[in-house]
Amino acid sequence: MTTSRLAAQLYTVREFTQTPQDLAATLKKVRAIGYTAVQVSGIGPISHADVKAMLDDAGLACCITHIAHDRLWNDLPDVIEQHHLWNCRHVAIGSMPPAYRKEGEAGYRRFAQEASRVGQTLSQAGLTFSYHNHSFEFVRFGQQTALELLYAEADPRYLQAELDTYWVQHGGGDPVAWIRKLAGRMPVIHLKDMVMVEGGQDTWSGVTQAMAEIGEGNLNWPAILAACEEAGVEWYAVEQDVCRRDPFESLRISYNNLRAMGLA
Repeated sequence: MTTSRLAAQLYTVREFTQTPQDLAATLKKVRAIGYTAVQVSGIGPISHADVKAMLDDAGLACCITHIAHDRLWNDLPDVIEQHHLWNCRHVAIGSMPPAYRKEGEAGYRRFAQEASRVGQTLSQAGLTFSYHNHSFEFVRFGQQTALELLYAEADPRYLQAELDTYWVQHGGGDPVAWIRKLAGRMPVIHLKDMVMVEGGQDTWSGVTQAMAEIGEGNLNWPAILAACEEAGVEWYAVEQDVCRRDPFESLRISYNNLRAMGLA
């Protein structure tokens, strides 16, 4: 797995990226952990040029972004210019807007069609477009989950996947099976672990699931990483939406554990 590359999803440390000064310091901390790339997501209102300068100063690449639905649907020229400036080939949307979900099955079909058109324009500019899932996409429409419907309806040339291992497990799916299902269609994967903690909302069991650093929870990482290698994943992005310790320490633990698992 020597061609594997690790990235830190900046959403993990979003509280420390809202000003230019904080973002610059955060990028240097992330690089000091050992990461060579980041996913830019959740940062404050900072100019594209300034972000590029900070990335260069910290010695980090931007491997993928999360871009808001409104910009993707209504301001693609600026999105394209931004990614060319950052030398970043991969664009992603972080979630499906609620308006589509409220339409049920028809909304997922409409989103798939519209996202394919966005992805086609990005493709013509040398970029890719991916969808990042949560667990709500595991609602069922007949024999299909919404996530299966989305990828069946979308043009595979123009809508790829940024699969999130935690949210697949949270939705009752099998991360390994989904990685294999999306082989060749997933340039970036989101890695986060799941652990059971006492005192949760489940009054019967008394425990609930929580996000954890990679290797500190219950996901089957040897099988997940092997499937990623087989599927041609280019970037492995570590994300932890909620950390039960300092988020930089969480990024460090995940990085060290993944390195120990053989991910370069």
